[in-house]
Amino acid sequence: MARGDLNILAAFLTVAEERSFTRAAKRMGVTPSAISHAIRGLEETIGVRLLSRTTRSVAPTEAGEQLLARLRPALVDIREAVVQVTSLRNKPAGRVRLLVPRLAATTVLAPKLGQLARDYPDIVLDVTTDDRRLDIVAEGFDAGISLGEFIQRDMIAVRVSADRRPVIVGSPGYFKSRSKPKSPRDLLNHRCINFPSGDTQNRP
Repeated sequence: MARGDLNILAAFLTVAEERSFTRAAKRMGVTPSAISHAIRGLEETIGVRLLSRTTRSVAPTEAGEQLLARLRPALVDIREAVVQVTSLRNKPAGRVRLLVPRLAATTVLAPKLGQLARDYPDIVLDVTTDDRRLDIVAEGFDAGISLGEFIQRDMIAVRVSADRRPVIVGSPGYFKSRSKPKSPRDLLNHRCINFPSGDTQNRP
């Protein structure tokens, strides 16, 4: 449906209900000439006369009645759908899909779940834990938690935790025979317990 077609169909329905271009225009807050022009354009587009017009009255043709029979329930459904969606502004509800790393699920998300459930009982969280750097939009997620350096510039980001400082831990016995690392690159020469991050399938 082209942009504006829904308004034109609503105008046709209003004229058919009011049996008057003047009353329909007043009801819709536009001029009678605008209504008449819209209906004439609709009839020219579909190639069928929808309204019979006289100087005193307006009435749907047989084709117009057929269109009205389908149009009335369809517009009612559309209006109800818009009202239902608009109500979400005041009462958030529905399913929210989140993608979070395993560590963030326990340290950032879990402590907030109780308060979230109390404040927004109509929201259902669908949480997927994955340490790979996935595209949350391409994978169908609504939001996610990620390290700041991995967030793309065109994404909307909100800080959800304080900065976390990584540390290197080793036993005194281990460092008796090995020098202590002074930079992350020095770890390449050490025996480490690795925690995979990112796409492990493409690693050498």
